Amino acid sequence: MKATDAEQISTIRAQLEKEPLVNLHRWPISLSFDHGDLVIDGEVESVAAKKRALEISAAAPGIRGIIDRLHVEPSQRMPDGEVRARVLKVLSEESALQLCALRAKRDGRVEVVRPGAPETRGQIDVSVVEGVITLDGDVPSLTHKRLAESVVWWMPGTRDVVNGLGVTPPEEDSDDEITDALRMVFEKDPLLKGFKIGVSTDNRVVTLTGMLQTDEQRRAAEADGWCLFGVDRVVNQLQLR
Repeated sequence: MKATDAEQISTIRAQLEKEPLVNLHRWPISLSFDHGDLVIDGEVESVAAKKRALEISAAAPGIRGIIDRLHVEPSQRMPDGEVRARVLKVLSEESALQLCALRAKRDGRVEVVRPGAPETRGQIDVSVVEGVITLDGDVPSLTHKRLAESVVWWMPGTRDVVNGLGVTPPEEDSDDEITDALRMVFEKDPLLKGFKIGVSTDNRVVTLTGMLQTDEQRRAAEADGWCLFGVDRVVNQLQLR
């Protein structure tokens, strides 16, 4: 007998209650169905909580599709205009993205922030709606795609990142690519720059090893892993000196 919508929601909620990264009491999640698809709505503590909530929900029996309206509580709430300005600044200053043209989209208008040139390789279009940042366009590699998303997640007003960047020419994704991209992100992260962090990836599960000086750095390294496009799980084995 097919479970009713209420029964499926009850089953999923019970599984979410068991997940240590998801705190339904402090950050409630709304579950409902829309034409057979599960709608997940709410605000959670971290990208890790968002990914785990989506993974648990998608794995439930009978779920054919998910409408993701789950966002992350920002470290600081600010108007979309300020978030957009910060995102454009960090993308324009990122050395690995210097050859990408940069444009801002708002209210149906397009503003050229950094025009294309003969040596241009790719273009990033940025739009911000209620703290949700959408990246569209094309970049030269999967590493560039991942780096662009990671530095945007570092912005204090970010509630979510929709990474619609394409890769030209196309590349085949792999665990090695994820590992290489995360190592680059660690080199860019001001809290982690200069520290040797071991990274290995197996079937999109990232394991971190090594020694750091503070618990803040340990948490930052794990957060960087969770924020990386394509990562399903982070196993944090980092230790403190």
